[in-house]
Amino acid sequence: MAFEKSANSCFVCGPANSSGLKVEFQMQEDVCCAEFTPGVDQMGYDNVTHGGILFSLLDDVMANWLWLQGEACFTARAEVRYRKQVAVGTPILLEGRMIKRKGPLAVMQGSILRASDGVLLVEANASFMLRKI
Repeated sequence: MAFEKSANSCFVCGPANSSGLKVEFQMQEDVCCAEFTPGVDQMGYDNVTHGGILFSLLDDVMANWLWLQGEACFTARAEVRYRKQVAVGTPILLEGRMIKRKGPLAVMQGSILRASDGVLLVEANASFMLRKI
């Protein structure tokens, strides 16, 4: 799906953001997926990826599940659980799923998995308010 002009500068997925992560999301059946390898520019401390970067990735994989269905949204509420540190340079997989939808509210789940063995590193649950594109 083509980016609407306002999304081109998104920090996580916007192609026009020169400082952005430029993550490319795609649907695989009912899961929004992407791959990413955090670099030193995303470090928090001691070779560990910053937690805010990890949450940004989760927020976007959940929101892009909706975007790729043709629905724009904004995050209404989110909860994140960091299970393991993510070392800089570790290839990760991002997954987003819809849990349920009730009117203009979509309840989503996001996961970050270590690409090499599928171990769950970070997870989030969030509610998104839908709006017309």
